[in-house]
Amino acid sequence: MLYQTLGRSGLEVSRVGLGCEYLEGQNYPAVRAVIDAALSQGVNLLDVFMSQPQIRSDIGRALQGRRKDVLIQGHFGAIWKDDQYGRTRELRETQRFFEDLLTRLQTDYIDIGMLHCVDTDREFDQIFAGGTADYAQKLKQQGVIRALGISTHDPAIGLRAVETGLIDVILFSVNPAYDLLPEGLGSTAPLFDQATYRQPLLGVNPVREAFYQACQRENVGVTVMKSLAAGALLDAKRSPFGIALTPIQCIHYALDRPAVASVLAGARTPEEILESCRYEQASDEEKDYSLLLAATPQFSLRGKCMYCNHCLPCPAHINVAQVNKLLDLAESQPQLPPTVQAHYEALERHGSDCVGCHACESRCPFGVAVAENMARAVQIFGK
Repeated sequence: MLYQTLGRSGLEVSRVGLGCEYLEGQNYPAVRAVIDAALSQGVNLLDVFMSQPQIRSDIGRALQGRRKDVLIQGHFGAIWKDDQYGRTRELRETQRFFEDLLTRLQTDYIDIGMLHCVDTDREFDQIFAGGTADYAQKLKQQGVIRALGISTHDPAIGLRAVETGLIDVILFSVNPAYDLLPEGLGSTAPLFDQATYRQPLLGVNPVREAFYQACQRENVGVTVMKSLAAGALLDAKRSPFGIALTPIQCIHYALDRPAVASVLAGARTPEEILESCRYEQASDEEKDYSLLLAATPQFSLRGKCMYCNHCLPCPAHINVAQVNKLLDLAESQPQLPPTVQAHYEALERHGSDCVGCHACESRCPFGVAVAENMARAVQIFGK
């Protein structure tokens, strides 16, 4: 494994890191097996945004005696309320759940303290005017966090973060589909409309390019989420480029962006993280993604669920990402696979539990029509 300096934080991070979100819901031996596999390959950066108590405790247990071998990216503002993930900008809740993170991980410090999932100007202002940013800076001064970061899907928010002069690290969604989004369209807008087909792509979206350049210029390190666009780039039918990329190509693309130091690979099994770590042994031919630059975009990622659950909390306690994931699996097959039906029926809440409040849709960074998806799930799965 090769390592890179994460901007002005000075932290040396593995080029492939582990995003721990897919470990949630697994038993401890499974969690331990994935972490063991990651560390065996030299992975030293772990992102832990999840607020669910058990997964926090299991990760802490798995890291006993090895805390100094890893760098933990932990988040301010991820909370567990009414038995589900949520986000808060309220200072007391933020403090309580960050202290819970320290306790459950069995540590007295977090390497990178992330201001969690800031995708609008309103949220940015709430955090920087409402005390959360001040709280995080105080913890940095005390050594409870070693670097201050922010996570966002929006390059304009990323630019604002860089301009504060306070942010050391930004967790950002990086992949070629997002980067080639035409100028003037938001991060959840259609990747290519008919007007775009009539003009050549001129490179990276100017706002995203300005973001990368600002990070490079100000020595703000970037860690990467959603390098595979939730798997869409691995499927020619789902990719806006009409071709299937490999995980190695996606990792290489992200690492090629200015200021990027590490790509966080999600993994449910040891085999999945080992496959991502194979990047370091891959040939130049395996890493080459240049063919996509000449490909014709086929369709938009708008409306495509990225399975991130940023839409939560749900008043009906629906695990929206899981329902959407199973819905996508069902709709990709000519006939409904019995295994997919069984997994759907095993969920505690189903599409039929949706109350149609649309609150989730206002929080979705990808413009997913969640209520419509819930209705389609009822039609396909029967409840």
